Amino acid sequence: MNCYGPLAAWYDALTDDVPYGSFADLYEAEFARDGGEFRLLLDLCCGTGTLTAELARRGYEMIAADRSEDMLMQAREKAAALSPPPLFLCQSAQELDLYGTVDAAVCSLDGFNYIPGVELDGVFRRLSLFIRPGGLLLFDVKSPESLRALDGSVSVDESEDLLCLWRADFDAEENCLVYGMDLFERAGGLWRRESEEHVEYVHEIAFLRGALEARGFGSFRLIEDGPQSGEGRLFVSAKRL
Repeated sequence: MNCYGPLAAWYDALTDDVPYGSFADLYEAEFARDGGEFRLLLDLCCGTGTLTAELARRGYEMIAADRSEDMLMQAREKAAALSPPPLFLCQSAQELDLYGTVDAAVCSLDGFNYIPGVELDGVFRRLSLFIRPGGLLLFDVKSPESLRALDGSVSVDESEDLLCLWRADFDAEENCLVYGMDLFERAGGLWRRESEEHVEYVHEIAFLRGALEARGFGSFRLIEDGPQSGEGRLFVSAKRL
């Protein structure tokens, strides 16, 4: 089943409460805290590019990567008027391949939760190649407790032209949250149904720290009071040594 295919056209409308400006504020605070020069950034798992555009408007040169062509289509349209425009790459985090190094990489809104734990080492290895020494990696994950608490939950989002229904089940054996999503889109006098399945994996903080250190990242910082902290969102900052 597709993931971030049919949802792409409706993603921004369904997530209009995300405080992207606060995410950018947190990243800039980490840049200032570090004291280094940060001009060229990678937005990994960029989705529809709202954060990419926000950071570009703040003066950063942006590279943005995502594996979903449908999400990237939305991102390119959103960034069309920016100068210079971001460079968009259709790449998964596991296959990241840049032309050079960046000063920092950010990954927002559960991007790393979509990556199984056994694949994170490879992702951190690739990021260690493309973040300059002294650069930063900044990302968020949902806390293990918040993902497990969603087991059995059902949620509905509704507008005049869309009904979105999703159901979540926690798979204890695989240590992940699996949720199926049904999208009912108005098409004239009828409704068209599309379906997606999403899987988010639990990542313990101690595991993340060890995996980062094994790939040359230090100065590990856990930030528990960032945007959406009340929803279980945790932020990690690490320096490429």
